[in-house]
Amino acid sequence: MNPGVSPASGANRIVLEGSVVARDAMRYTPAGIPIVELTLSHQSTQSEAGHARQVDCEVRAVAAGDAARKAAHLAPGSRVRVDGFIAHPGKSRSRLVLHINEIEFI
Repeated sequence: MNPGVSPASGANRIVLEGSVVARDAMRYTPAGIPIVELTLSHQSTQSEAGHARQVDCEVRAVAAGDAARKAAHLAPGSRVRVDGFIAHPGKSRSRLVLHINEIEFI
């Protein structure tokens, strides 16, 4: 469990496999934390209400710290499995972004 995160804060964990569509250059926060923004494409077949459903989507994501250092080396087409959480990207409340904690190359 992450320090400073209350167990009563609720579940918010996403694991997603996909391909890198786009990756921005690494930038740094005023505190010096590396940040990389990227877009992931996901395609799969999922079960919904007992029926197979084709899923095809693009997800905007952001990686910070060690995850950003790994993401900085990703080229378009790279296959990855990411683990993170969803949140608003700041003041914009109209969309959600996947905040990546872990990246695994597949």
